[in-house]
Amino acid sequence: MDYRITNNQFDRFKKDFNGLLELYRKEYSVDTEIDWAHYEKEYAKRLQTAMKELKPIIREAYAPLCNAKIIGRPSETQIIDKVAILLLKDIFHVSNRRMANFLSVFGAVSEISMSYKTVERLYSDPLVMLTIHNMFVVTVRKKGITHADVTGDGTGYSLTVMKHYSTNIRKENGRKKIFAYAFAFMDLCTKMYVGYGTGMRSEKEAFNNAKRMMVSLGIHVDSSTLDRYYTYQSITGEFDHDTKIYLLPKLNTTINGNSKWHEIWKSLVYDTVEFLRHYFKRESSESGFSVDKKSNGWKVWQRRNDRISTSVMCKGLWHNLLLIGRD
Repeated sequence: MDYRITNNQFDRFKKDFNGLLELYRKEYSVDTEIDWAHYEKEYAKRLQTAMKELKPIIREAYAPLCNAKIIGRPSETQIIDKVAILLLKDIFHVSNRRMANFLSVFGAVSEISMSYKTVERLYSDPLVMLTIHNMFVVTVRKKGITHADVTGDGTGYSLTVMKHYSTNIRKENGRKKIFAYAFAFMDLCTKMYVGYGTGMRSEKEAFNNAKRMMVSLGIHVDSSTLDRYYTYQSITGEFDHDTKIYLLPKLNTTINGNSKWHEIWKSLVYDTVEFLRHYFKRESSESGFSVDKKSNGWKVWQRRNDRISTSVMCKGLWHNLLLIGRD
């Protein structure tokens, strides 16, 4: 397409867009009912594979850190075991005290025992936090992902302990609710997270952290699909010039701006069906978060910001671990 669209053309298109959107959904959307029996069977298989791969992946992730200088008294528990404790605690939805009790019961086999307070402190252990980050890197590299069509979305995890940070509080139906934010860039081919970040202040903070991880992995983004929260012109500067960006326009969206911004809306206007077909692949992001919360819960019990971040990162990491054996 070497022709441009005018402001008047785009304004007329936006007036009809909601109608076009409804027609597209009636024509192309398919209502799929989840077969929960099949889902539970597949989940059990993926969990079994993830458990077999867990310790090897932790070892590989920790290898670059094993010579790190430890300040203070050395712990009797190895970092590999600390990370495994947090991840198992998360996937089985148990409290610090319950996890400490489990370790005590199985201490004769594992030779690991610690108090519930020690379990809580694992969330702010710098080497544990770095190892969890490196595990994301290992899982993505195991899949050989170098180029990706990504879909990005954010979600909130409820904080069950009341905090007095006004930046974490938003009102919902007149009541105060507190959230920690997570943002994930998902590779549409493998459904793996290739970028994952957390934020206490906003979803945009989590977006920036997720993008930073994706950049550090050296992944070239062929296309990126985002929701309307990210419909602003500067989003074009977040990706490479040749990255195709899929967005839906807000009522006040204009075509004025750089060529890449104009190209987005030109594609939507002149190739609406194909544009929307790709855009609605972002439903994979919503499904991904839904599965994450079903597997790992939607609440965070930690109080400190660094520990909250580690807890949310564990939930995102399990998403990749449960897909590690999937073709």
